[in-house]
Amino acid sequence: MANRGPSYGLSREVQQKIDRQYDPELEQVLVRWILAQCGGDVAQPAPGRDGFQQWLKDGTVLCRLINSLHPRGQGPVAKIQASTMAFKQMEQISQFLQAAERYGIAATDIFQTVDLWEGKNMACVQRTLMNLGSLAVAKGDGLFVGDPNWFPKKSQENRRIFSEDKLKEGQSVIGLQMGTNRGASQAGMTGYGMPRQIL
Repeated sequence: MANRGPSYGLSREVQQKIDRQYDPELEQVLVRWILAQCGGDVAQPAPGRDGFQQWLKDGTVLCRLINSLHPRGQGPVAKIQASTMAFKQMEQISQFLQAAERYGIAATDIFQTVDLWEGKNMACVQRTLMNLGSLAVAKGDGLFVGDPNWFPKKSQENRRIFSEDKLKEGQSVIGLQMGTNRGASQAGMTGYGMPRQIL
C-alpha cells in the first residue's frame, strides 16, 4: 500500500472522528475471547489500538478464529501461513471476511480489508468481531469458547402460528390504534345552523 502522509483539513477531522469510535474496553474483551477461542498457540498482543491492529494485520489470527468456530477439519480456511508479503496478508484477511459472511454475518457488518491492514477504521474491525462473537454464542453449537456475557445477545425468532378462526376473529375487531366507538352518541347535539347553548 502507498505510504500516506498526515492528513489535513476535513480528511483529518473525519479520521479523528473514526478514531474516537475505537473502544479500548471492547478491545480487551475481544482479545480475551480470541485467545480463549484459538487456544494457547496464539500470542498476546501489545495493548492499544496499534498493538491490536498489528496482531490481526497478517490475517493468521483471524483465520484461526473462524476455523475454530467450525468442527475440527471443516474450517473454511484450509491454508493458514504467516507471511510478511502485503498481498498474502491481505489475501488471508479477505479469506476471513468471506468465511465470516458464509458463517452468517451480514455483508453490511463486515469491515473492508484496508480498514484493518492500513489501520484506517479499527472500530469497524471491532464491530465485525463483536458480531462474530454474538453470532457464535447465538448458534449454540458448542464450539464457542469463553463467557457468553462478553457479547450482546442476538434476538431469536419467535414464530407464532394462528388458526384460521383466530385470524378471522382478528379481522372483525377494531384496533385501539384506530380509536374506539364506545360511549359515542349524538345526545346533546343541536341541529345544523343553530348556535351552541352555553348556560
